[in-house]
Amino acid sequence: MEISKMKEERISDAGYNVTPLSQEDIERLAEDLNDEERRILLNHGTEAPFCGTLLDNKMDGTYACRLCGLPLFSSKHKFNSGTGWPSFYTPFDKDHLREIEDVSYGMRRVEIRCARCGSHQGHVFPDGPPPTGNRYCLNSASLEFFQDGEEIPQKTE
Repeated sequence: MEISKMKEERISDAGYNVTPLSQEDIERLAEDLNDEERRILLNHGTEAPFCGTLLDNKMDGTYACRLCGLPLFSSKHKFNSGTGWPSFYTPFDKDHLREIEDVSYGMRRVEIRCARCGSHQGHVFPDGPPPTGNRYCLNSASLEFFQDGEEIPQKTE
């Protein structure tokens, strides 16, 4: 799979290319998604609480965007929020996420999306633990887990 080359690359502090992908590239990457992943990542859905495959994952490693492979969260920052979704108090790199105001369902929330492909990951709330006080609440279907030492394939290369 060849991803279209952009004119000016944006590189995060962690050294990853976070240049936004074209719609054509996103559609190409989405061909490998199942219906549930497509509903969540592309249509801003939410999986049922306590059902996600990564909720109880206790292994050391990195959680990456299922669509494009960009690292989004580290197991070092994961905590049990009791909400039914994998929760983290800080991202892998702040430049790897975009925050967007979400006023759907009569609520005011902050949606988090992958900075590179724009896929929906979940929401961030101001009720997390120290030191940040944030709770990044994620859908397991939005993420792929890679154990420490395992290469995280960048699907855009």
